[in-house]
Amino acid sequence: SVTADVDYNITTPNDVMAVLNQDILPKLEERYQGLSYSFEGESREQGEDMASLGKNMLIALMIIYVLLGGQLRSYIQPLIIMSAIPFGVVGAIWGHFLLGHDLSFISMFGIVALTGVVINDSVVLMDYYNNHKQEYGKSTHDALTAAIARRFRPILLTTLTTSLGLLPMLLETSLQAQFLIPMAVSLATGILFATLIILILIPCLVLILEDIHNLNIALYNKVTKKAAS
Repeated sequence: SVTADVDYNITTPNDVMAVLNQDILPKLEERYQGLSYSFEGESREQGEDMASLGKNMLIALMIIYVLLGGQLRSYIQPLIIMSAIPFGVVGAIWGHFLLGHDLSFISMFGIVALTGVVINDSVVLMDYYNNHKQEYGKSTHDALTAAIARRFRPILLTTLTTSLGLLPMLLETSLQAQFLIPMAVSLATGILFATLIILILIPCLVLILEDIHNLNIALYNKVTKKAAS
């Protein structure tokens, strides 16, 4: 049994594991035929926890989709809303890079929590768009323009208050806070990046789907006319 403790001022456990898997252990297997190895302790527990976290995240995403679908009465709009989640993850990763933090298991917890926070802004925008289009009978473009104009301030305020609320934790230097800072980084930076994308991505996707819908109607009418003639 080989055990070791990592000096976090020099490296991280993930970096050490990467070097072992890529450089050291393959050479040992080539040198000593029949050699086998396994990772135990915190490494094994982390691998099991990551697998469990991935499964639970998929379950959470399915529940979110069902809830959104029931509220919006649509199969497509929940997917449009949830399309902001990957951009939140990208923002969280970039946030770790810019702030000088390594991605850790605690960061993954923050990213999982981020999936629920990111869609809030999308829901606010999509709900106002649906109400405005149904009540006033406006076109898709006009309804989206009105939704962005009326919901820009609430979306921006929601994002800023969430991020600024995590700022004290990000600036904390005590040893106890270092454990939770990666989670705060994931939430604070992920929602900032996702909000900027939401204001552009969601309207574009809605317009694209509207164009596809109109194209299908036009093709159907064309085929119907040919069949009738």
